[in-house]
Amino acid sequence: MTLALAGCATGPAYQVPSAPLPAQFKEAQGWQPAAPADLLEKGPWWELFGDATLNELARQVEVNNQNVAAAAARYAQARALVAEQRASLFPQVTLDASADRSGGGGQQRTGNQYRVNIGGSWEPDVWGRLRAGVSGAQASAQASAADLAAARLSAQGELAANYIGLRLADAQLALLTETVEGYQRVLQITQNRVNAGVAPTSDLLQAQTQLANASADRLTTQRQRAQFEHAIAVLLGKAPADFALAPAPWTLQVPAIPVGLPSTLLERRPDIAAAERRVAAANAQIGIARSAYFPSLSLSGSYGVAGSAAGGLFSASNTLWSLGLSAAQTLFNAGATGARVDQASAARDVAVANYRQSVLDALADVENQLAAGNVLAQQQSLRETSANSATQVEQQMLNRYRAGQVGYTDVVTAQVTALNARRALLQTQADRQSSAVALVQALGGGWRQQ
Repeated sequence: MTLALAGCATGPAYQVPSAPLPAQFKEAQGWQPAAPADLLEKGPWWELFGDATLNELARQVEVNNQNVAAAAARYAQARALVAEQRASLFPQVTLDASADRSGGGGQQRTGNQYRVNIGGSWEPDVWGRLRAGVSGAQASAQASAADLAAARLSAQGELAANYIGLRLADAQLALLTETVEGYQRVLQITQNRVNAGVAPTSDLLQAQTQLANASADRLTTQRQRAQFEHAIAVLLGKAPADFALAPAPWTLQVPAIPVGLPSTLLERRPDIAAAERRVAAANAQIGIARSAYFPSLSLSGSYGVAGSAAGGLFSASNTLWSLGLSAAQTLFNAGATGARVDQASAARDVAVANYRQSVLDALADVENQLAAGNVLAQQQSLRETSANSATQVEQQMLNRYRAGQVGYTDVVTAQVTALNARRALLQTQADRQSSAVALVQALGGGWRQQ
C-alpha cells in the first residue's frame, strides 16, 4: 500500500510563466522578420571587438576573478544540497554497538552487557514532499548556475568597459600631448611677437593659460588611466602593483548588429534564467507545504544481538529483531498548515512577478542600447566633420594671427573649439564601443552569426 501511494503528489504541476516577449526589438534596424535564436550563438563575445589584448584579458577573468570564484563556490554548495535532498528518498541504515559494565552495593552483582544492532528506517515519499524538496533544490542549483554565468558575464563586461576607458585615455593622452606641443610652439611665436613689440603682453598671458590648462588636462587623464588600470587588475584577481598595461593603439572596431535581432535571445540572459528557476523552486515549496495535510509514514526495522558475555554474543538465543510502521497526522493546528500553503503560494507569485519584471527590464535595456548604438553611429560621423572643420579653422586663425590680421583671442577660441571637437570625437568612439558591450550583456552574452 505504501509503495502504491508513493505515486501521489500534492504539488501543482510547474509551467514556465508567460512573459511579454515581442517578435523583435523596436529599435533594431531593418525591420525584417526575426530569425530563430539558434542562428545566433553564444561564444567569446569580446572577440567581436578585434583587440588581441582584450581577448587575452577576458580569458583571465573567468579563472582569476574573485566574484566569479565566489559564485562558483555557491553553485557547488547548491549542487551538494541537491545531493543531500536526493539522499532523503532512500532508506537510512545505522549500525550501533555498545558495551556496559554495571554494579552496585549490597547484594547486587557486577555484570557486563554487550549489544550489536543494525537498523534501518525509511520514510516513503507518499505525498511527494521529498520529491518536491529535490525538485526545489535542483531548481535552486540551476538558478545558482545561472547566477554564476551572470557573475562571469558581469565581470567580463566590466573588464571590457574598463579596457575601453583605458584605451580612450591613451588616445586622449596622445591628443593632449600633441596639443601641448602645439601650444608650446604657439607660445614661442607669441613670445617673439611680444618681444618685437607687435603684440601685447595679454597675448602672451593667454598663450600661457592655454598651455597650462592643456597640461593640467593631460595630468587628469593620466590619473583616470591609472584608475582604469587598477580596476582591470582587481577584475583579474591581481594586486594593482603587480599589473600594468602599456599604451597601445586603440582598436576602434564596433560589432555589427544582426538585422532582425530576435527578442527570444533574452531567454539566454543568466538573470532571466535564474529568475525562472526560482519560480520553479517556489512552486516546489507549495507541494512541500501541502503535504502537511496528509499523514507522514515511516518504516523501520532492526536486527541485533545482546548478551552478558562477548563470547556468546552471536548465539541464536541472544538475537533481537523488530519491524515497525508508524504514522502521524496533525489533527488540529488552528490553520497553521493552510497558512503555510498560502505563504508558499504567495512566494511563488512574488517569484513570477520578479521573473516578468526581469524580462521587461531586459527588453528596455536592449532597446536602450540599440537606440544608443544607432544614435552614436550618426553622431560619430558628425563629430568627425566637426573635428576636421575645427582643426582647419584653428590653423587658419593661427596663420592670420601671424600675419597680424586677427587678435590672439580669436586664436584662443579656435584652439579651444578644435580641442573640444577632437576630444568629443574620441568620446563618441568610446561610447559606441561601450554601448556595444552593454548590448552584449543585455542579450546575455552576445551574438555570433553562423
